[in-house]
Amino acid sequence: MRTARKPLLALPEPPATEVPVPPEVPEHPAYRQILTVFTDTGRPMRAQDLCQPLDLPIVPKNTESIRFKLKCLVSTGRPH
Repeated sequence: MRTARKPLLALPEPPATEVPVPPEVPEHPAYRQILTVFTDTGRPMRAQDLCQPLDLPIVPKNTESIRFKLKCLVSTGRPH
């Protein structure tokens, strides 16, 4: 125990953990609508599946727009 005590006392104190502040959701209402749909369904969804609850026609333009918004939300750390 004596041989281990000296090296253990020389170890630095662990840094204080700070509570991370969650990133803000972008201001556009579509992002809040997407998060609401995820909250209501409680399951993973594809971009194309989100078009129907958001009252958007299922066309490539809308699907790509939703996909882009999902990527933005993921980069802020939201839906998992």
